[in-house]
Amino acid sequence: MLRITTHDKPESLTFQLEGKLAGPWVRELQMCWQTAAAGDRRRVVRFDLTGLTAIDAVGKEFLAARYAEGAELVAAGCLMKSVVSEIAQSPVLVRRLAEDGGHGFHGI
Repeated sequence: MLRITTHDKPESLTFQLEGKLAGPWVRELQMCWQTAAAGDRRRVVRFDLTGLTAIDAVGKEFLAARYAEGAELVAAGCLMKSVVSEIAQSPVLVRRLAEDGGHGFHGI
């Protein structure tokens, strides 16, 4: 299960995530992100991962694509800090997703 809370401010749009970012919940986050961020590229977009307890490969791909587009990833705890570090230090993945427009997800 994944809880998505959107904090919509004039200067930023934050998606606070709690639970598991895996399986069908990645698609749910993608739809929520597309609806909330549609056409608005001027604000800072953040994904607050401090409440996540698990993430699968598709979830990592989604976050990597958003990171490649300039989104900020906020993490706490060993697991999520490791995920963010992996995304930030993987220029091949980030570059591939940026070139693809972030649409190369497997399973989304």
